[in-house]
Amino acid sequence: MRLVHESDRERRTLATEVETADSFLSKARGLMFRRSIPDDYALVFRFDGVATRDVHMVFVPFPLDVLWLRDGEVVRKERLSPWTGIAKAEADRLIELPAGSADAVAVGDEVRVVA
Repeated sequence: MRLVHESDRERRTLATEVETADSFLSKARGLMFRRSIPDDYALVFRFDGVATRDVHMVFVPFPLDVLWLRDGEVVRKERLSPWTGIAKAEADRLIELPAGSADAVAVGDEVRVVA
């Protein structure tokens, strides 16, 4: 799987190592307790519908770029700092990436997981 970013200007791959968090436990754990993640990594949280989705950085020792999506469209983008970062927005999908991976992504762009 790949995570692809599409904007008016271009289409590019954000990550080639994509993991999904579908179970309650995998969503609750997220990236906590990991020491690092690869540069081309993304963790995708899939939800059944749109609701307020929050992200905290407790026990995450590295910064992340986080994208909140609604029907594939980016509705919020945030860089969260290690240990203390927290943010929330309404979304049906949430994506966590290494800090800097989403620099070219803007609200209104499309982000999709493709096989």
